[in-house]
Amino acid sequence: MKKLIKWIVRRAIYLWCKIYYRTEVKGLENIPKEGPLIFCGNHRTYLDPPLMVATGKREMRFLAKEELTKNPFLKFLGNVFDAILVKRDEKDVTAIKESLKTLKNGQCIALFPEGTRNGLEKGEKVKDGVAFFAVRSGAKVLPCGIKGGTKEQRKVTITYGKPLDYSQYKGTKDKEILENITNEIMENILELTK
Repeated sequence: MKKLIKWIVRRAIYLWCKIYYRTEVKGLENIPKEGPLIFCGNHRTYLDPPLMVATGKREMRFLAKEELTKNPFLKFLGNVFDAILVKRDEKDVTAIKESLKTLKNGQCIALFPEGTRNGLEKGEKVKDGVAFFAVRSGAKVLPCGIKGGTKEQRKVTITYGKPLDYSQYKGTKDKEILENITNEIMENILELTK
């Protein structure tokens, strides 16, 4: 039953994005058909997670802040797509374990390195969560650039880049390596938004 609901909701989101936002999807050929994968993109609006879920060709579990469950619609989406809820401003061990378990099972997670909407514009430091999950699990990272969806430019373009492989650093805890990986991932994402 849940699979059917998931399919219906995903199709509905996809159609809504296509009709209302005239969404264009690029780079689908870059998405590996199997194996653990970390989808990560720039974060501008509430549209970003459903957009990735509807266009990403793979089932993914989003890491989402716990507060989103206060909104009934977002709570519904979180339940349908099995979101991993994260307690903000603390190291949420349960969410970390659940994310790593998902990757270990060959599935996908999705998150935004900015940590919040328009984090870079707000001067926020990019979070190293994606790098952490990549080196802990050996999963590839799939950068994703989203542009549009604003009052000035309603048409949305979402571009999936080539997967990034950091398996040579598997298991490292070196802060400098994690920071370099984080910066490289963010540079790839920003390149895709141009």
